[in-house]
Amino acid sequence: MQSLIGTGVALVTPFKKDFSVDIEALQRIVNFSIDGGVEYLVVMGTTAENATLTSEEKELVIKTVIDVNKGRLPLVLGVGGNNTMEIVKELKTRDFSAFEAILSVSPYYNKPTQEGIYQHFKAIAEASPIPVILYNVPGRTASNMLPSTVIRLANDFENVVAIKEAAGDMAQALQLIKNAPKDFLVISGDDMIALPIVLAGGAGVISVIGQGYPKEFSEMIRLGLNRKVNEAFKTQYFLADCIDMIFEQGNPAGIKQVFQALGIADNTVRLPLVAVDESLASRLNDFVKSSIKAE
Repeated sequence: MQSLIGTGVALVTPFKKDFSVDIEALQRIVNFSIDGGVEYLVVMGTTAENATLTSEEKELVIKTVIDVNKGRLPLVLGVGGNNTMEIVKELKTRDFSAFEAILSVSPYYNKPTQEGIYQHFKAIAEASPIPVILYNVPGRTASNMLPSTVIRLANDFENVVAIKEAAGDMAQALQLIKNAPKDFLVISGDDMIALPIVLAGGAGVISVIGQGYPKEFSEMIRLGLNRKVNEAFKTQYFLADCIDMIFEQGNPAGIKQVFQALGIADNTVRLPLVAVDESLASRLNDFVKSSIKAE
């Protein structure tokens, strides 16, 4: 899965002030990311606020990204949730011809045991016609998919090819990198430690900040993959404050404020999310202005 090495971006769903999907802004975001040099795009990940989108809106977003991308970059589709049977049904009925892989989040709220997580992804792996990227994000799911469960899945199913690891635990990431089968990709799901994970043997990142700063962030990851450590860390430290800020009041409210400052999209999010407050908006706006001046 060489196409998944480097920087993927978890695309937001931009909204207009009336909370309708802003297709023109989505087109701008896709082109901005592609022009910035990212390696692939993730559609309908959790950053897309897919929990608050109707079925019709989801299909509109998917179609728009496919149409705008025009085959330029590999696409990954988010297909996950906490109802295993519904996911399996979608996997058996959807057309995946435009996609390289699916990204499937570990079940949230249910808090399954490790065996439950294994059986959930076993069903997904058996049903999926394309490769599967596992997604571990315990801060949102309330359960941690342990390295032993990930390695078990990777060994048992050839189409389980990668994990987006977003536990924010470097020790856990190192266990995965050390013990995963050959060619299994450990992809950072945490922007702040993406570079250290890459330097430790990880394959790259599925990023939020990468769609706001695609040129800088994707180049940083490439430098890391090429072991150009000092150059890579210059960008890490340049973006560090912004990375902290975009997650300070929740994702994707922070990155949407960056897009507003860049003039690409509005900062509107749907309830129960709310836009960042005036203080954070001001700080993000100042960062964007200073970064533009520094170019």
